[in-house]
Amino acid sequence: MDFGDALKALRNGKRVARASWKVKGYWLILVPGSKIVPQEGRPLGQAAPELVGATLEYQAHIDKWYGHGRIGTWSPSHDALLAQDWTVLP
Repeated sequence: MDFGDALKALRNGKRVARASWKVKGYWLILVPGSKIVPQEGRPLGQAAPELVGATLEYQAHIDKWYGHGRIGTWSPSHDALLAQDWTVLP
């Protein structure tokens, strides 16, 4: 399936991956937007103390599971956007 179909699956709470990914076990999820409140002493509160205590909108984004307890944000490459090897995982 193409990335458009993969994005629909992500929006429906599914995990997706590419068949061509060399490392098996990687997958993507959609992290919905939420509200956060920066705290003093935490990274955002340290970097921007003027935001401590303010309610912020944390934007929706896609995360990639790298295995071994590691997850991080993911942005598609041109190759990923045009690929036809996306799959929905169980």
